[in-house]
Parts: sequence; C-alpha cells; structure tokens
Amino acid sequence: MLKIVHLDTGADLRGGQQQLLMLARGLEGRGHEQLIVTRDGTLLEARARQEGFRVFALPAHDPGHAHGILQLRQRLRAEPFNILHAHDGKGQTISWLASVGLNVRRVASRRVIYAPARRIDTRLKYGRACDAVIAVSGFVRQLLIGAGVPESKIEVIYDGMEIPEEMPEAETRAHARAQWNWGCRNQDFVVGMIYQPTYEKGPDIARDAAFLLEKSLPDARIVMAVAGSDRLGPELIANPIEGKVVGVDKSGHRSVEYTSNMRWIVLTKSLADFFAGLDLFIMPSRAEGLGSSALLAMAYGVPVVASRVGGLPEIIDDGATGWLIPPSSAEALAQAIVIAAADLVRLREMGAKARERVRAFSSTIMVERTETLYEKVIGAGSVQS
Repeated sequence: MLKIVHLDTGADLRGGQQQLLMLARGLEGRGHEQLIVTRDGTLLEARARQEGFRVFALPAHDPGHAHGILQLRQRLRAEPFNILHAHDGKGQTISWLASVGLNVRRVASRRVIYAPARRIDTRLKYGRACDAVIAVSGFVRQLLIGAGVPESKIEVIYDGMEIPEEMPEAETRAHARAQWNWGCRNQDFVVGMIYQPTYEKGPDIARDAAFLLEKSLPDARIVMAVAGSDRLGPELIANPIEGKVVGVDKSGHRSVEYTSNMRWIVLTKSLADFFAGLDLFIMPSRAEGLGSSALLAMAYGVPVVASRVGGLPEIIDDGATGWLIPPSSAEALAQAIVIAAADLVRLREMGAKARERVRAFSSTIMVERTETLYEKVIGAGSVQS
C-alpha cells in the first residue's frame, strides 16, 4: 500500500481538479491511503470532503502560503508519505518547500502549455525539485524537454475519462433538448462547447462562427455550457463575449442570448444531459495541453471539431472521429459545422468511432499508469533536495 498526498491550489473545479479526484478514486479502489491538500474554501476541498477523502486545508489568507507550507511540513513529518503529487504549478512549489530534505518522492503533473519567463525556472521546478513529471500529452512533453527538463524524468500519461456504459437513448436526447429549449425539430442542429472565459479557449471564435452560420446554416444553434456554476456573474458577460440574459427555466438554469442561433447555458449539475442533446462538439482553442473536454464529448459519442493545436491532434483522428481546423479561424469553424450538418448518417458513424477512440484514454488506464510511475520513483532512490 502506498501513502500519497495530492496537492492542488486551484479555486475552481476544472479539468485538473476533476482529474485529481478521478485518480484518487481509482487509487482508493486499489487500497492506497491518500490525503488531498488544497486551499481552504475551494470547490476541490468541498468535493473531496463530500466524497469521503481525508483533506488538509491550507489557510486561505496566507501570502505566499508561508504558514501553510510550515503546517504541511509538520504533517509530513508526523505522518510519513511515499508520494507527494503536485497537480498544478503553484502546488509544485509548495510541495518542494514543504518536503525538501524529507524522505518522500515528489511527482508533478504538467497540463498547461506555457512556461515561466525564465527557462531556468522550469529546469529547477520540474527538473531538480521533483523525481518525475507527468505530461498530459506528447506536445506538453516536448515543451518540457525544450525548457531543459531531462527526458528521463518525463512520463506522458493522458488524462483519464470515465466512459458511460451506453450511448444516450433517443428519449434521453429529446428530453435534454426540450429542457434546454434547444428546439426539438429534426432539422435543428445543436453544437456544444464548454465555456471558459479565457482568450486561449476561443469563445470569441465560436461567437463569430455563429454569426456566419446565421445565413449558411440557420437551423444550427451553438450552445456554450458553464459547468459547475449556479449563477451568471457579471464576469461571464464580458468581452470578447457579450450578450443578454433571456430566461430562467424550471431547473434554475439561466441562458444568455448572443445571436438568433447562439445561446449560453449555465449548468448547475451534470454535463451528461448537455452532451446527450448535442449533434456536434467544438473546441476552437488557440492553445491546449490536451483537450479533456473533447475527450468527454467523444465518450458520449459526439464528434468534435477542434483547432489543430497542442495535444488535440493526439486525440482526434481528422475525418474519422472529428475535424481538425486551423486555429483562430471563425470561417474554418463555421465551414466545418456546415460540413458536419450536411451528412447526419456519417456524423453518427463518426460519433461511434469517437467513442471507441476514447477508450484508449479511460480512467482505468490513467490510474494504472500513474500507480506504476509512483512505484517506479519509489524504487529509484532518494529524492532530489
């Protein structure tokens, strides 16, 4: 049995935090003991406690996490652990400072595509300060190598997906489309996207594509989902996306209208219904470490149109499970949507192939490979100080 600490400082419950929880569930099923370290008051803390994991909360108001680092170091001395796994960049700094000189192996996950301004920072943070680095894609691996991290320390372990046992049935699809008021006519073509308010994710590209589709594909509707949110804050109606609130349904979901065929839905619960109602999923990112949202759509049998950037080409087989398009091009995105809508039989076949493709990214494989990496670094000798 291994004793593992997972450390993440993110305030939200996004892809990285979801992957941490998925890994923790899998490792728990394999009999390992775990502690999740996060900032006090985060969504990760709440979810981890809800799921029954042991949690160590770093003080919320603690400049530089100085006090939290000392508290964590005391905890590591009192209760020796084998592995200290940092799941974000700030967490990796805390991990090193809290454990330097202690007999614990440090592992860091790297899922973002940007590097610190100084190359030496990356070499120190991911070369000297940890025993192994998990890159979520071959693309991220090459970025780390280019920044001076030794190749021998880098292991590519793709994000894992919990694949639904069955595809959504027609009744589920109809219910999903009806509850969101997407339209239930056969000719309505519903395109979905997970919204994140960053330039890199390309929400403005989707908006511009929607305007282009008003004439070329008037029966299309582009829907942006905000996962895990129960309200529309003013920060979500800022440039480059602008719109107006148009309604609240019986479930409390709110929507924002941008054009006649574009709507932003705020989800308060699961994304399962969202994917069940889609014909196509889009990911017009300008940069992407891997693209777990695309994997999630594929797990539900939804083909994907995505930019040819970062790790996305490692997921999508162009022309078979979706389409890869040039980045930063609303015209290319709109054209791909038109092509997808023109042949619904082919689209369904591509969805089935996408679902088969995502089996190579199952959560079971991710957990097994991470467990193997832990055992490898434990057997490799003492940690770098």
